[in-house]
Amino acid sequence: MFKKRVVISLLFFNSFLTLFSQNAANQTSEFAINTHDTIKTNIQQNVERIALDTINGEDKFTKYILYNDFTWDYFLIDKPVIANEVLNDYWNTDKIHSYKELPLSLLPDTIPITLVDSVGGFCAPFIGKVGSGYAFRGKREHHGVDLSLKIGDTIRSAFDGIVRVAKPSKSTGGYGNMVIIRHVNGLETYYGHLSKILVEEEEYVKAGEIIGLGGSSGRSTGAHLHFETRYCGQSFDPQRIIDFQNGTLITTNIVLKKHYFSIYSNHKQTDEQSLAASKRILHTIRSGDTLSGLASKYGTTVDKLCKLNGITKTTTLRIGNKLIVR
Repeated sequence: MFKKRVVISLLFFNSFLTLFSQNAANQTSEFAINTHDTIKTNIQQNVERIALDTINGEDKFTKYILYNDFTWDYFLIDKPVIANEVLNDYWNTDKIHSYKELPLSLLPDTIPITLVDSVGGFCAPFIGKVGSGYAFRGKREHHGVDLSLKIGDTIRSAFDGIVRVAKPSKSTGGYGNMVIIRHVNGLETYYGHLSKILVEEEEYVKAGEIIGLGGSSGRSTGAHLHFETRYCGQSFDPQRIIDFQNGTLITTNIVLKKHYFSIYSNHKQTDEQSLAASKRILHTIRSGDTLSGLASKYGTTVDKLCKLNGITKTTTLRIGNKLIVR
């Protein structure tokens, strides 16, 4: 973009201007002004324009270049470009789930997403083994993956984007210290249980940029990163697009299907299995429920209930837990 900066520091450049001003001040004001204009004109006419130094601008993407002819330029370096329709769609820095009022029924059956291209890249938020995946866990839906780590480990942005939420534990309802980034492709990624947040809301970030440090804040039983991928507020299994153990992207493009947004749909299933899983009927266990009674109520068998839920005939049914009945 321009020649490498010559070995003249900004400090030296400023000192040069200061000394010049002091010498000029010893003359009459008119003479000083004329002298300055004469020198500047001579430089512009006779000296090759050379970059002397660079300084940081108002943000991390802006750089100012100072030249020997007393002029300057500025450059925007790799700042992510986010379309207005993506940036303005249900944008809210106060709500964790800003798309909560947008029903799944309004989304199309298939949604093509470009994950990386010639402009935007990818970086694994953290490389490690998935300890807990995208699934129903006891009484609660677990909408992401948990990656074990040590407190203070580096957490990075998965894709280019802008920080929508960067909030402490008291404001996130169990997520702990949390960052949410909206990406140029419309996806949002969630980073929970951080020990420290290193970005601010509405800050632009690049893929691989450090956004926080791993921790165990919020509703957590040990140090780990809780990571989610969402589109229009609807979560899907992050392992559909990321191999966390190897830190690689599985595909550069994905077609999200509406049934992927079911908590019972995961990356190990075929599309047929995922579709069937998304249509499951659930029963919340109440006092007095038995497997035989539920089998009779829903027109199925105890053996089928056990197979659907990965349990045995002697498994204790706990009040409040969910049971797949069909």
